[in-house]
Amino acid sequence: MPAHLKIDFVSDVVCPWCVIGLRALEEALQRVGDTVAADIHFQPFELNPQMPAGGQDIAEHIAQKYGSSVEQLAKNQEMIRARGADLGFSFDMSRRSRIYNTFDAHRLLHWAESEGRQHALKNALFTAYFTEGRNPSDREVLIEVATRVGLDPVEARAVLESNRFASEVREREHFYQQQGIQAVPSVVINDRYLIQGGQPIEVFEQALKQIASEAKTTA
Repeated sequence: MPAHLKIDFVSDVVCPWCVIGLRALEEALQRVGDTVAADIHFQPFELNPQMPAGGQDIAEHIAQKYGSSVEQLAKNQEMIRARGADLGFSFDMSRRSRIYNTFDAHRLLHWAESEGRQHALKNALFTAYFTEGRNPSDREVLIEVATRVGLDPVEARAVLESNRFASEVREREHFYQQQGIQAVPSVVINDRYLIQGGQPIEVFEQALKQIASEAKTTA
């Protein structure tokens, strides 16, 4: 019998390390195979909740927020691109020049969970932003991406053009902030174990094996 693990993946759709963390986690789950039955839930975290409409130039934003120079940004982007390539993900830095507000994307992801398409939508949003350079705060882009993964575009538009799931997303964001999560990705397993950052596959694999073994022991 596989060990059943509840995995809460706390992240933002404009966080490159969240892409790396998710890809590594997915590969680790493949490696552990039948020993684990994972139930993944994507939880909202906004890196820039006050970001205005239209977003902000990435270089300007990084300089203001972290004090990084253009040279440091280029070095970090190359490291991220290489890590992504190793995991089969394409970061096209030339097409991604701005960072955006992501609240609507999180509302759409919340709805997609009830439709059984949350995981697919999460990956599609990562691709739309980091590979295609699309704007994840643009509702037309969000509807297009939702349709791409088999969600109803009419219902997606209805969600986005209303205030549906706004309070639920805010509540989840507040919950994880209250738990002390201030950076993403943060991976919470069985409401007890925390793995932070875009860790290598091997780190996730070892953690999954250990937690699965403990879960079976206490079952």
